[in-house]
Amino acid sequence: MDKVMIKVIRNNERYHFESDWLSTYWHFSFDQYYDPNNLGFGPLRVFNDDVVRPASGFPTHGHREMEIITYVIEGELEHKDSTGGVGRISPGEVQRMSAGTGIRHSEYNPSPEKPVHLLQMWIIPAVDGLTPSYEQLRFTPEQRTGRLLAVASGQDAPGTVKIHQDATLYVSTLRPQDQLSHQLSSGRRAYLFVIEGEIEINGQTLERGDQARIVEESALSLSARQPAEIILIDLP
Repeated sequence: MDKVMIKVIRNNERYHFESDWLSTYWHFSFDQYYDPNNLGFGPLRVFNDDVVRPASGFPTHGHREMEIITYVIEGELEHKDSTGGVGRISPGEVQRMSAGTGIRHSEYNPSPEKPVHLLQMWIIPAVDGLTPSYEQLRFTPEQRTGRLLAVASGQDAPGTVKIHQDATLYVSTLRPQDQLSHQLSSGRRAYLFVIEGEIEINGQTLERGDQARIVEESALSLSARQPAEIILIDLP
């Protein structure tokens, strides 16, 4: 049987977990969800689509040897960590936390009324033993409209938060008139997630909440059937 070059996983196929303060979709095995056939995609180990209810959040907990990237879609997320990093992440902002030799942090929705919707991605670093660190940058809607905007990269892409892996994370707002393309070097793969709207990639249609795991494709052609927001990760 031929190898599937673009594997599409639909919104309703994702693992969903609900608690009194969190509604989340886990794209890969995480916490109590375990599937030996779904442990990651290349160095991408976690992709969680979280909605945190008002005045609640993740209590202080620890991580090691992981690059943790947080992207806020709606609302605000408050961050504190053991390196002294403190701040709030707003829509369009990207935070990178290198856990390295060990870091403890908490994430909290400070609003008493509004939920916060965020994506959190964990990427395995290329090297172990990094000094824990934290970085955050803001990107405007105009910067990502009609283009693939690099926001986190280990490939020396300018104006991005630095991750310690040969990968680049792009965000984009696509309008129906936009036609975007992305080249994949030999041996590389890509992971695409539709935050909002409906897109077409290499002839396949994806809607809100759908993901695509892409291998052995040299070029990606992207267009929007209706206004859309996406994340694309170029991975080794």
